[in-house]
Amino acid sequence: MSTLRLLGIAGSLRRASANKGLLRAAQAALPANTTLEIADLLDVPFYNADLTEIPAAVQRIARQAQQADGFVFACTEYNYSVAPALKNILDWLSRLPDSQPLSGKPVALMGAGGGMGTSRAQYHLRQSAVFLNLQPLNKPEVFANAFAGGFDDQGNLQDEKIAALIGEQMNTLVAAIKSTR
Repeated sequence: MSTLRLLGIAGSLRRASANKGLLRAAQAALPANTTLEIADLLDVPFYNADLTEIPAAVQRIARQAQQADGFVFACTEYNYSVAPALKNILDWLSRLPDSQPLSGKPVALMGAGGGMGTSRAQYHLRQSAVFLNLQPLNKPEVFANAFAGGFDDQGNLQDEKIAALIGEQMNTLVAAIKSTR
């Protein structure tokens, strides 16, 4: 059996981000024959249609996305919506000439934030997924409270219930990918 390739993208740029911690937890919970590479958004400029050349950082992530069988988005929530870093790379990827690296691929959504996790941002992201032709999983949903002791000071997940839910979500994502083949 060939290895399935997932690409994880976190909406936070912070090194000790709980959302990056969720992606690391997803890496640890993957089924056999599955890999999860985490995209680095630090050097991705804001989308600007006036740019005549696609920036190298965008090209790098576009290659990762093209090679991915599916995605895991750790959706940071700012002001009840999707954080700019995640929305920005999705905008870039949706406008690449002759390339649709997201289209038709399954995606798992998760997020760590305030009291309700990142539920509002994840629902907004689902609206963008319609245009992008992404196929988000409906269940299980992963909403983690980043400020209730479930993460250490490096952003690593410590909450066993959330870790188990992430494991279930990764299994569901892999099953969704296999069902589209």
